[in-house]
Amino acid sequence: MYLKSMYPDVPPLPPGNVHNLCLRQPAQDDWPDYTVQIELKTGKTRSFREFVQRVDYAATALGASVDKGGLGLSAENNDIIGIMSENCMDYATFVQACLAIATPFALISSYSTRFELKHALELSRTTCLFVDEKFVPLVLGAADEVGISSMRIYVMTGCVSGRKSFSQMIDEVRMKGIEKVGVKHVDEDTLAYLLFSSGTSGLPKAVMVTHGNIKYTLGQIIAVTDEAVDVYMPPPPKTPDGIPRTLAFLPMHHTYGLHVYCINPFLSPNTMVILPKWNTDVVLSVIPKYKITHLTFVPSVVHQLLLHPQTSKTDFSSVMVVVCGAAYLPTELGQRMAALMPAEAAIVEAFGMSECTTTALSQPFPGTLGGRGKKVLGSTGVLRPGIEARIVREDGSEADFDEVGELWVKGGNITRGYLNNDKANKEMYVDGWLRTGDRFKVNREGYFFYADRAKDTLKVSGAQVSPVEIENVLLSHPQRIIRDAAVAGVSGGRTSDEKVPRAWVVLSESGKKMGMNAVIRELEKWHQDNLSKYKWLRGGIEVIEEVPKNPTGKTLKRVLQDKYENDMARVKGRL
Repeated sequence: MYLKSMYPDVPPLPPGNVHNLCLRQPAQDDWPDYTVQIELKTGKTRSFREFVQRVDYAATALGASVDKGGLGLSAENNDIIGIMSENCMDYATFVQACLAIATPFALISSYSTRFELKHALELSRTTCLFVDEKFVPLVLGAADEVGISSMRIYVMTGCVSGRKSFSQMIDEVRMKGIEKVGVKHVDEDTLAYLLFSSGTSGLPKAVMVTHGNIKYTLGQIIAVTDEAVDVYMPPPPKTPDGIPRTLAFLPMHHTYGLHVYCINPFLSPNTMVILPKWNTDVVLSVIPKYKITHLTFVPSVVHQLLLHPQTSKTDFSSVMVVVCGAAYLPTELGQRMAALMPAEAAIVEAFGMSECTTTALSQPFPGTLGGRGKKVLGSTGVLRPGIEARIVREDGSEADFDEVGELWVKGGNITRGYLNNDKANKEMYVDGWLRTGDRFKVNREGYFFYADRAKDTLKVSGAQVSPVEIENVLLSHPQRIIRDAAVAGVSGGRTSDEKVPRAWVVLSESGKKMGMNAVIRELEKWHQDNLSKYKWLRGGIEVIEEVPKNPTGKTLKRVLQDKYENDMARVKGRL
């Protein structure tokens, strides 16, 4: 079926560079000079106006011509500026400076191996790089292989002898009084940045995100916020200055972290409390100490929080909003997480992907949308403003209400495709629609319910089997003997191309006390008692130390599948 968002349309926004919407709004002149960033690693703080001024200096350092003291980077020269850094104060500075000069940047994962880095550099055609001190040796080797000059590698954080750092460049512009370059005008379809897809089904692809895409996502936030304030006015934040505080720990090289920490915060005053990366112990101490009001979670960190012994002792009373996205969050885990937070806190689940710039679905605030907005247990929510959707069967026909099919979406936030990948573009982008590769069902009220990844779905004896359903059953064992699970298809079916479900599980503390063999026997009985026979784990159950995931919590099932198939091939080779 076809659906259109029940929200009002996205409001018209000024044409041109998205940077103007972030940091050049006339209303910002009346804002207090609040603390916009607190960096836990260094203890440094930065006020809003200091940040804006630093972005001006950074834009000049990057974009001013070489003869004037800058690097002379520009889209006209086909420059792509790579950044490979952990979260830091100047990540947002870098992002806003690149947007201002309209020179595309490539967000390279700080977790990259040499192979992954080389692939990212070749794919994005990066011309220069800003990297943390500790990544310089890795980057030098990979850059040499792809033909990037060593002289074009700069330091993002830290200090490396003979290499200029981002901070040094900014200081030079300030001290020398180099004339500012200003904000460059662009069209809506001007490339803003390249973001690498998660790679859950193969090598990552470079998603092309435009200035228009980013502006549209900001317009969606404005539309959703306008709906919420019509029915609810939140109490003042429990922070010393009355300004909301967001704990910034998601990787800023991912679309989720990039937008919530480097782009969205400037629509209204908000303080980012920045961690280099996730650390459960640190997070649990920081939330009460800094009176954190906004938490942006992914399922993997929810798992870790719920299993940590200090979580039940942590004061979450300052928390006002919790958003969980990037991957599917089982209903039971969501309920347990919500129970930790204040009763009045808004708990929001959302669905998005890099190809949607950010979000396609989210749970509405109760009472909004003319009373249609409500909390629906197990639902990922409704279409974001301006989004159209279809639920499509395997044969390409339209699914009915409450029938599972692939989610196709269309809207101003849908990206223009993958860089230099015609095959993937033809597969994913069809007549203006994005095929998400995720399967949902939708009820007659317009609420969406996640089923599974279309590519993960198995056919066993002609019947469809959802790995997510099996995972949920395993995780729901009443004794909580496992803390994580992944289910995927492996060889062993009745035909050479039929895959059977296999589970990889991580023991909880109670599971470890029970013992590996006892846990496997218990899970065998549990899932067979609760699932139809064709859904049984004919591929077996294996205990592992950790389920491999990318930095935002998406399970890398192909890693588990490849290892299993290789192990089986070696066994057969010895027989």
